[in-house]
Amino acid sequence: MRKEIFVLGMVLGLFYSCIQNDATVHRNENRGTALGTSYNVISITASETDFQKDIDSVFTAINHSLSTYIPESDISRINEGDSSVVVDKMFEDVFHLSKIIYEDTNGYFDPTVGTLVNAWGFGPEQQITLDSLKVDSLLNYVGLDKVSINSEKQVIKTNRNIYLDFNAIAKGYAIDRIAVMLNAKGVKNYLIEVGGELVGKGRNIISDKSWVVGIDDPQMQTERTTKILIHLNDRALASSGNYRKFRIDESTGKRYVHTVNPKTGFTQVSNTLAVTILADDCATADAYATAFMAMDLDEAFKLINENKNMEAYIVYLDANGDAQEYLTKGFKDVVIE
Repeated sequence: MRKEIFVLGMVLGLFYSCIQNDATVHRNENRGTALGTSYNVISITASETDFQKDIDSVFTAINHSLSTYIPESDISRINEGDSSVVVDKMFEDVFHLSKIIYEDTNGYFDPTVGTLVNAWGFGPEQQITLDSLKVDSLLNYVGLDKVSINSEKQVIKTNRNIYLDFNAIAKGYAIDRIAVMLNAKGVKNYLIEVGGELVGKGRNIISDKSWVVGIDDPQMQTERTTKILIHLNDRALASSGNYRKFRIDESTGKRYVHTVNPKTGFTQVSNTLAVTILADDCATADAYATAFMAMDLDEAFKLINENKNMEAYIVYLDANGDAQEYLTKGFKDVVIE
């Protein structure tokens, strides 16, 4: 069920260049790489402003707290069995939000599935040979209900072998923290993109247009082609898909997708090609997009319709193998015809 933090989702932010026609505002742009992917932050301010140090500080703090790819990070030390680690607010925020979504999705969003993700060869640890018995034994270490944070801000696990992995929510959370930073500096119009996930606030007041982003066509295997364009105003967007991130077993030729089902322990075979979620914050959108890839379509549709705080766009294959689209009304409202 895990979405790699370095994997581009199915969204590619389309940052249209514009001509400054108002001398009182300035378009700032900060580009770079972080969290194993690229980022692009566009902000509009009264004068030229460089937010690079502030952006770097956010990414550094996220990595120190939540990166499973850095041995000295808090989460890596916890996974190694160090019970003395006192977690920071970022860790707490992500943990508590993960608990909420874990319960709301009936366990389909589960950051403890990392043990299986590693075993299947999609994580930082070494891949192992799996059969049904081995998968069953590893499932003993899966379940976010087996993990808690005590009053001393220390992580308590019912089994030391439980492996925490917040990569399916941490990228979205990092975007949210950059948004918090820009808000604190009084920036009212910006577009933040990290690895294809986005938060847009206000609008592009220089061109007097809404922020516009594109969603990739999940059936294009070799090149990126935009399937639809949407307005992104005061919302967050995240995507997950099975169409680019997979591994092929050299001996059998079988294709293993990157979503691991925490219920079964096996990589998910699904007719869902891609999911895009609009929500109030990117961490929430990030987590639900991952969970819906692991769910059966009927379960995903039911939960989406019950949740009034998010909108969804799902591309899937029907019984005949033909691509179909599902859009909630709120998502249809932001699509550019």
